[in-house]
Order: sequence, then C-alpha cells, then structure tokens
Amino acid sequence: MKAVILAGGFGTRIAEETAVRPKPMVPVGPQPMLWHIMKMYTAHGITDFIICCGYKGEVIKRYFAEYQAMQADVTYDFASGSTTIHNDRVEPWRVTLVDTGLRTMTGGRLKRVREYVGDETFCLTYGDGVSDVNLRAVVAHHHAEGRRATLTAVQPPGRFGTFTLTPDSDTIRRFREKPADGPAWINGGFFVLEPEVFDYIEGDDTVWEQEPLMQLAHDGELTAYRHTGFWHPMDTLRDNQHLTALWEQGQAPWCVWEPNYDPEAIPPVHKRMQAHAFTNGIRNAP
Repeated sequence: MKAVILAGGFGTRIAEETAVRPKPMVPVGPQPMLWHIMKMYTAHGITDFIICCGYKGEVIKRYFAEYQAMQADVTYDFASGSTTIHNDRVEPWRVTLVDTGLRTMTGGRLKRVREYVGDETFCLTYGDGVSDVNLRAVVAHHHAEGRRATLTAVQPPGRFGTFTLTPDSDTIRRFREKPADGPAWINGGFFVLEPEVFDYIEGDDTVWEQEPLMQLAHDGELTAYRHTGFWHPMDTLRDNQHLTALWEQGQAPWCVWEPNYDPEAIPPVHKRMQAHAFTNGIRNAP
C-alpha cells in the first residue's frame, strides 16, 4: 500500500521557519516533521511513499538524495570516484517525489499524483501533523466499511472544520470547514482512499477539504475512524516548540516505532544538508 503525503503548501502560519524550507521540513527534534510522519507509517508496514512537493520542493528532494550518506559512515575514494556506505541505517523506503505545482490546492496536488498511485487502496495525509493512531486499524476499518474514503476523526479545540457522524454508524453525513462553535469531531487527516476519489477532484484549484469531501459525505461514501488518542498539528511556531519539547523529553506519543527511544541517538540530518547530493558510484559496504 502507498501513502501520499501533501507537502507543497507555503506554511504561512509558521513563517519563522518556512522562509527557507517547506513546512514538512521544519525540524521536530533532530529530524524534519516529514521524517516523523514516514516513521509512523513504517511502524505499521507502509513504506512506499509519494510526496506531493510544491513550495521549496528542492529542499525535500535534496534531503532524500543525501539521506543515506547522512545516516551512515561514508568512505569517498577520489581515485576511483566511488563512494562506500558503511553501517547503513537507511529505512526500507521507496520514495517518489512529485512536483505538483507552486500554488496548486490540496485536491489538485492529490490528482496530480494519480499516475503514481495506481488502482489500489492508498493512504493520504498532511505533512504537518503527528499522531499515535493505529494506521493498520484505520485501513481495516476502511475495508470493513466498504466506502470510497475514510478519514481519521479527532477531537482537539474547535479551530478546525467539523463533520456530523450518524449515531448508529461511522458514516459521515455532513462536512463543513472551521465553525465558530466549540470542540467537535474534526478531520485529523490519515485518510484511506479508493482510486475512485480522483473523480471527485476537478483540477489544480480544487481544495480536497471542500468540494471532494463534502460530495463524498453527501454520497454516503465518507466514513470516519474515531481516534481518541494523541493528535497534534504543527500549524504555528508554538506547535513546533511543543512537539519538539515532547520529543526532547522522550515523551513523544507519536513515536510508535520505538516507544522507549533515546532523543539523542538519532542523527540531526536537517542540520547537515549543505552539500550537494551525489547519485553516481554509490555502493553499500558488504
């Protein structure tokens, strides 16, 4: 199963960090937010990623081009022009980086990666939020419900869009953005989708959270997986500071891949991305 990650927005509400990089590349502890999200999926057996790049997408491409060398010991043989990677600690990832346009909306970005998704069920999430949600359970719920789309429902303070759940099932009957009233179930991302959802997206100007989700809800094709555990977006600098503090204290609930992790043990890759990526003559040491 593939996971699509939306990583192309401007991140204007966290401009202090996004002037030089896209929001998914803002560090949380030693690694960018994008890494944390991918590690979450990896913990649940999903390792094939499609990244929707846009604003400063070259930063994301450089990160992955340099990732292997930054995680390991390296020998450069200048006489032969070869590079040997030692003690390789690279993830079992397959990463497809797609330029989905600078100003393309979320729905448009998703539609632009249609050819890379294929004809199977796939995951979708935003590149700016983490959770301890059981992604395997979300996928199982999606298949059990038999709808075209499943989203993860969470209940943080009411600054987000809400939807109405029917009392006797998890079917979503109404979807609306950012109401003024209090806390309710909101869209926490971590979608599981069928390829038919692409038919709900018109083009680059389509906002995924508006017409597509609203129409899916109207058609009875949108269901929710209710998650009452940890979920936190990184919309502001304060959010980033909060998540970083949790990580540095060894209390990051989203670190489901290694609950007893050592905050100091992971190389700070984001601080060492100054060299140009090399792609030729690289081999792994036996």
